[in-house]
Amino acid sequence: MKIAKPILAAALSGLLLAACATAPTVYRAQAGAPNDVGYSEYRLEAGRYRVTFQGGPGAPEAQIADYALLRAAELAIRDGYDWFRIADRSTSSSGYSRGPRMSVGGGSASFGRRSSVGIGLGTSFDLGPGPAFSRSIEVVFGKGAVPRDRDAYDARDVVKNVGYGRQRT
Repeated sequence: MKIAKPILAAALSGLLLAACATAPTVYRAQAGAPNDVGYSEYRLEAGRYRVTFQGGPGAPEAQIADYALLRAAELAIRDGYDWFRIADRSTSSSGYSRGPRMSVGGGSASFGRRSSVGIGLGTSFDLGPGPAFSRSIEVVFGKGAVPRDRDAYDARDVVKNVGYGRQRT
């Protein structure tokens, strides 16, 4: 019985930690709700899209940016274009991480002839997975040689370099 209690406590702790785990951010189409993980696109006009990738909590911002670029490259190739240029971009986050905090407090009270003084110290640690980033880019597609512009990308190169090794469902 003495051995069973530590084993039971360890198993229960493991289950509690597993319940807190978040699903990984994978490259896929957004399931439908605006805050679901994945990409979405909106065709603004011929050869122009707004592409958004919503990451899960704790996913690195660079990964989210890469997945938005990858979706833009896939759209360019699908529509028969060779390259794309980012005309506008924005990144937003939700569920920010505040980090550890410490507070000190004090107080006093008087009860008739008696009085007391107290000092308190409090700490807290954010054990959450971190912020969830979303990257939106407006892209313009083109054919032929890639313009010499830092915001212009060869669609096939992006698919080759960013597309390999991604988690996909």
